[in-house]
This record gives sequence, C-alpha cells and structure tokens, in this order.
Amino acid sequence: MKLHLVGLSHKSAPLEVRECLAPPPEALPTALRQCLDLPGVREALMISTCNRVEVLAATEDQVGQDELAAWLCAGRSLAPERIGEHLYRYQGAEAVSHLFRVASSLDSLVVGEPQILGQIKEAYRAATEAGTTRTVLNRLLHKTFQVAKRVRSETNIGGAAVSISFAAVELAKKIFDSLEGLSALVVGAGEMAELAVEHLMAQGVRRVLVANRTLERAMELARGWGGKAVGLGELGAVLGEVDIVIASTGSPQAVITAKMARAAVKARRGRPLFFIDIAVPRDVEHAVGELDGCYLYDIDDLTSVVEANRAGRAVEAAQAEHIVAEEVVKFTAWLAGLEAVPTISALAAKAEEIRTAELARTLKDLSELSPEQAAALDRLTQALAKKLVHDPIMFIKGASHDKSPDTMRQQLALVRRIFNLEENGGE
Repeated sequence: MKLHLVGLSHKSAPLEVRECLAPPPEALPTALRQCLDLPGVREALMISTCNRVEVLAATEDQVGQDELAAWLCAGRSLAPERIGEHLYRYQGAEAVSHLFRVASSLDSLVVGEPQILGQIKEAYRAATEAGTTRTVLNRLLHKTFQVAKRVRSETNIGGAAVSISFAAVELAKKIFDSLEGLSALVVGAGEMAELAVEHLMAQGVRRVLVANRTLERAMELARGWGGKAVGLGELGAVLGEVDIVIASTGSPQAVITAKMARAAVKARRGRPLFFIDIAVPRDVEHAVGELDGCYLYDIDDLTSVVEANRAGRAVEAAQAEHIVAEEVVKFTAWLAGLEAVPTISALAAKAEEIRTAELARTLKDLSELSPEQAAALDRLTQALAKKLVHDPIMFIKGASHDKSPDTMRQQLALVRRIFNLEENGGE
C-alpha cells in the first residue's frame, strides 16, 4: 500500500486557483467516493480550507500521483494545465511529514494558529462518514492528531500572538485576566475586526454589539455572532455598556472621541475600558489612551507585539519540526510492516497446510491411537510448525523495519521463492 498526497496551498497557488478546487461541503462525500473509483485507490481523504486543498490517498503500487492530480483537476473552471503548475506532490514518508506539519500548524499562513487541526478533524469525519477511510488512513489520521497534540504540549508554538487579531486578544487578556462574560463592541466591518471578535468569543466574551455606517451590514454581522446592531450615532450611548471596543472603519476622522470615552468610564464606575484601534487613519482619538481607566492600542502597538513574537515562534517551530521527524519515522516503519503481512500470512498458512496434511496421513496409518494420543500428536506438530517458521518470520519483520523499501521488497521476494509461496498468498 502506498501513500500519495496531491494538492496546493497559499504557498503554491493564488486564491483564484484554490477557489476553483475547493468542493462545497455537500459535494465532498460524492467527490471522495469518486476518488475511490480510480483504479487501485483504496482509501481517500480531502482537506479543503481557505488556504489549501489536498487529497490524500492510500493506493496500490501501480497507482501514482499523476492519476490523483488528473482527478483533482478534472471538471474545474480553470484548465487542468493551469491548476497543475501549482500542485505539489508527495508520497510515502514525505506525504506523512507534510500532513503532520500541516496539522501542527508548521505550514500555515500564521505558524502556530490552532484552527487547522480542527479543519483536519472535520475532513477526517467527512471521509469516515463517506466510508473512504480504512486501516491505513485511520491509523495515519489518529497518529496525526497525536503528533499535533504533542507539538502543542511540548512546545509553545501557539503561545505567542503572530497575527494582528490574535495580538489584540492577547493584550485584552493582560488587562482583564479573564474574558469570560465580558461584552465587546465592533465599530466597522473590517476583516481584522471580524477575526478579533472571533478570537474574543473563543475566549468567552458573552455579548457583541456591532456599529457600522451601513446598518444593514451591521445587522448581518451581528446575526452571525448572536449580537445586536447599532448605528454610528449611538456610539456615545453604548460605550459604557461594553468592556472591549474594536474599531476598524474607513472614516477619515476619529469616530470615538475623548469626550465620549470620558463619559463611558464615568458610567462604568471604575471598570476599565479596552480599545483596539486597527483602523488607518485611526478611529479613536489619541487622547483616549491618556484617560484613567482607558487602555488604547493601535495598529502599530499590535504590530510590534506580533513582530516580537515571531522570533520566539521560530525557535518553537524548530523543536516542533524535530517532533514531526521522530513521528514520521515511527509511522513509516508501521506502514512498511504492512507490506510484510501477506508474506508472513502466506508462510504461516503453508506451514499449517503441510502440518495438517501430514498429520491426517499419519493418523490414518495409526488408527490404534486413542483420542488423547491423537490430540498430543496434533499439539506436537503445531509446536514444530511454529518453531520452524519462527526464524523466517523474524527475518521478514526485521526486513520491514530496518531496511530501505527496495531492500525489504527484495528480501520478501527471496522468502517467497525459498518457500515457494504464491505471489498473492495471504492477501
């Protein structure tokens, strides 16, 4: 059984190419089952996110990456040749290493981000429900989750913010210790503001208000977060109701003034108010940060946090790469051992066939033996057969763990010739 991985990511392909490959969620089960229709493909899984589309398959020897690549590119809005120039292809240990690195967030746009592991788990769930994973991919995916968990527990790769939105949450946690039960106000509809709110809600923020120049857009975002929409004209009235303000509008002048913030702090009776201003030009007057009880961070503050943390993550990533390399060796040894199973099974089956035939012939000639004596003779022949095949089986297992794949196949072929085993015996 061979492992093949074919795909593309933010590192190899522009968005328009990635978009044309990504199947809608409802079409994924059908796509996976169609992949199994390829000659020799026995198991398949597809990872589809905004940053990558990959198909992972366990195949027979005669099936290669060209067939998988052709299947992945067929029927798309772009020509297969256009897609093909962006594809990467891995097999065997390289495919295993790539999957481990992706799950451990070593191949992500933001190294250390936690979302990718959940996306791989969802991809695995979809494949199991479609019935396209069996022994090899089941083992590989469970090992993948273990490797990602080990990387998280043994390194601090996810502990330092390296995105603007994540940095904002990290700073908020320093101010409030815990974000459980707090309220947030989003001013504007920028992408970074949306991501910041998603991170805040993951940390337990209870309530979200959305203020935008276009009330319809504010209502749309608020529904997605189970929150409430307000107009920009209501900012002064609602500032005192929230703990965290994320500002990201396209306004040419500040939309939150020091006067508004001063009134909000007074209404809050000493409880701090945290402003994250990620707009350019700035949405929050600089004087707000000078007020008692107000904490103001702008895009430059967040960027400096991100850059300071990148170097730290690079050190943690090097340690994570070492963990991945260790686990790749372990899994590929297990996978190589699968190739030896048919030969071991065929050898054991032939020994048992010879034993039972000779025992039957002997018992026919010794009809005077009692049932107890016949049973003893059966046990004796079983023990002899097991001892005779023990050393050849140990030789086969050693070949599968300690030798290169080519050397292992040569030695398996040698054992089959010596013992005259059928080519497909034991499959």
